[in-house]
This record gives sequence, structure tokens and C-alpha cells, in this order.
Amino acid sequence: MKNNKYNIAIVGFGGMGTQHSIQLSLVEEAVVKGTFDLKEDRQKASQDSGFIAYENYETLLGDGDIDIVLIATPNNTHKELAIKALKAGKNVICEKPVTLNSAELCEILEVSQKTGKLFVVHQNRRWDEDFLTIKKIYDEKLIGEVFHIESRIHGSRGIPGDWRRLKESGGGMMLDWGVHLLDRLLLLVEGKIKTVYCRLSFQSGKDVDDGFILQLEFENGKTVLVDVGTCNYISLPKWYVCGDKGTAVIEDWEMNGRMTVLVDESSADVNPVIAGAGFTKTMALRMDGSVEERPLPRVKADEKDFYRNVFAAVRGETEQIVKNDQVMRVMKLVDAAFKSHETNSVVSFE
Repeated sequence: MKNNKYNIAIVGFGGMGTQHSIQLSLVEEAVVKGTFDLKEDRQKASQDSGFIAYENYETLLGDGDIDIVLIATPNNTHKELAIKALKAGKNVICEKPVTLNSAELCEILEVSQKTGKLFVVHQNRRWDEDFLTIKKIYDEKLIGEVFHIESRIHGSRGIPGDWRRLKESGGGMMLDWGVHLLDRLLLLVEGKIKTVYCRLSFQSGKDVDDGFILQLEFENGKTVLVDVGTCNYISLPKWYVCGDKGTAVIEDWEMNGRMTVLVDESSADVNPVIAGAGFTKTMALRMDGSVEERPLPRVKADEKDFYRNVFAAVRGETEQIVKNDQVMRVMKLVDAAFKSHETNSVVSFE
């Protein structure tokens, strides 16, 4: 650290590495000094951006000016790169998924503890507006006590045509989007998980999953459905949340959505309505003014607060926001999801 600024070296200057460099350029305490990538075109892109393009990883680690190594490489390389950086006396920011399984994460955390260097995972989706809005609804009981949550990401372009298609590289949607959605849900719902059931999708091929449906039941009775799909030409809502006094929905990234809230609990009589080839009283719409539609309580945040927190944690001024025990719980849940699919069974958890 020089002049109250942290020198950062980025390993992997592809899409995420480049995005990190852009975000860090907007953070006052950060200086991206250099990068390293195995591909020549990315090395040139680094130099064109004004960074040092280190000849190899060992040269990067040997630079005494580097305070933090940021790892943005394919998933299967994270463990080895992180351990080498920690042993070289560097603090480490690692892209998600941190590793391919919880056992690999254990190895990294042991080295972090021995070296006394900070290790933190970039769980940037905690700063998404849709999640923060749902968290406010949940925490403040704006639809009453929430008992069921559905969180999903749908698209129709399949798996990107790069290493994300390769099993040996840690590809697939569980490790790509799953770790994001699970991380947020475990922040949202307190308590132990009772059971896990997961079915992976292989519509695009048999090497890695192109989606999944995962169901969680918590010991407190709350239920969660996580749905990721890459072959969905009509997307279902990103969030569908049920409380005992209302329902909230967020349709898409543009935050289209609403809450419908119960405002009159009196049990007015309901007239049956025609439904298909019959009639129903149970499913008749509420037309008596007992519910009210309200806008979502939108919550915004600055995703660059992640980096600011890392710097403060390096100085020992605060705890890291993305705690490693939280990351470990997510990875153990991923392990359980894969086991559930492999055995086609409900898996006990915690």
C-alpha cells in the first residue's frame, strides 16, 4: 500500500477481469497495476489499457508492490492460484464460484489462516437491486411473514461457448448462477436447512448442466425454489414471494413488478365464479377491496462498496462483508445439490 492506495494485479483479463478493472478505476483507494493472462490478445489489451502485462504468474507474485491479487480465471484454476498468492504474502479476491467443491475451499482457507492474509470471494450479486428490494420486503414483513420464495434466472441462449461448457473447467449453471442465487437466499432466510432436492438439466448436452431446479426446506417450515434455465424462451418472474398477508413479484431485470397486500382481514362471503368447465369459490378473485396493490419498495446500492469493504478489512478496520463461512455454506449446499441429482433423492442438510 502506497499513498493510501492499494496496488492490485488481475489474473485473467477476459470479461470479468476487464469488468473488475473498470469498476476499480472508479474506486479512489484502488490502483490496477497489472494483469496476467495466458492469451496473447488479452496481454496486449492489458498493455493498451495502460497496465503492466506480467510475463507469467510467478513474476506477478514477485512484484513487491502488489497488495492484492484478483483472480478472474476459469473455475478449476481458482484453488491453485489462490494458494500460491496467499503463500506469496498477497491478499486475494477470488471470483465465484470460489472452487469446484467445499473440500477445495477448505484447503484455501487453511492457507489463508496460516499466512494471515485476507481471502474474500466476489459475490457481487448481493448488490443487485432486485435482491435488495426483496430483502427489504422480507425483513420488514411488508407482505406479512414470508413462507415461500422462488428465485430464478431464465434465458434462451444456452451455455456460453467457452470454458463454461467444459466439465473439467468447472462449467455449468449450478457453479455459474447457482452460487449467486444460493448465496443471496441464505442471507435472506435465517435458520437451518432441513432438506435439499435438485434436478439438473442437460438440454444442451451431457457434459455440464445448462440449468436446474432446486428445492429447499428449512427447519422453520419456510420453502425455497431456485430455478435456472438457459433454454427458456418465455421467462418466468425473477422473484415470486408469498407471505401470509400478501405476495410480491419482480418480473425482470428492469424491476417491473408489484406487491398485493391484504388490507382487510374480514371474511366477506365470496360468490362462485365460472372457471373452465366448472365453477369455483376457492379460487375466485378478490373483488371486495380486501387487498391493495402497491409499488415495490425499490432499494439501490453501490456495487463498488464490495472493494471498499475489502480495503477496510485489509486494514483491520472491519470484517469482510462476504464472510468465508457464508461461502463455505454455499459450497456445501452446492455439494448437496449435485448429490441429490446423482442419487435422485432428497438429501438431508445441516
